[in-house]
Amino acid sequence: MVVDNVPNEDEHVNRLFHALSDATRRDILHRSAEGGLSVSRLAEDYPMSFAAVQKHVAVLERAGLVSKERRGREQLVRTEPDAVRRARAALDRIEDLWRGRVDRMSLILDEELGA
Repeated sequence: MVVDNVPNEDEHVNRLFHALSDATRRDILHRSAEGGLSVSRLAEDYPMSFAAVQKHVAVLERAGLVSKERRGREQLVRTEPDAVRRARAALDRIEDLWRGRVDRMSLILDEELGA
């Protein structure tokens, strides 16, 4: 099923999980949590161009997962913990929904099997 009219909160969650779906972006997020790292420093550790790393950082920034701060000629990338908490909260809501469904299915099966 495709949902066309997605509320703003869902759009934000979609951006979060799109950003988190890529291993390089997750690594950038992890590394930038330790303290601000420059984009050029981040780029040194990946087998891709500086421009490609910049694009990954831009996806993370649009999702609100990182922020950039200019210091002289460098842009420092920092993880935004509140955005990570929002992603976790979205996953918690999904988990709660499915736990409820599984519990209801278990009850139905117990009734059917006469347990």
